[in-house]
Amino acid sequence: MISRLDDLEADLITRRARAVAEGWAGEIEGLDLTLQLLRAKRDDTHHRAQRPTVDLGIPTPRTAGAQ
Repeated sequence: MISRLDDLEADLITRRARAVAEGWAGEIEGLDLTLQLLRAKRDDTHHRAQRPTVDLGIPTPRTAGAQ
């Protein structure tokens, strides 16, 4: 997933450069916001990938007499 986010960031940077060249102020603002959110998501995803997994075990069925 992180590599896909990197690809999206590269595309957004390219689109932002074109928006700057064309003078599209509203588009630049929208792309800046999207880039900010994408980078936050990538950082969060990277942080979550570093956390160890937790083994929850395999659930067992309850016996007829247990409450």
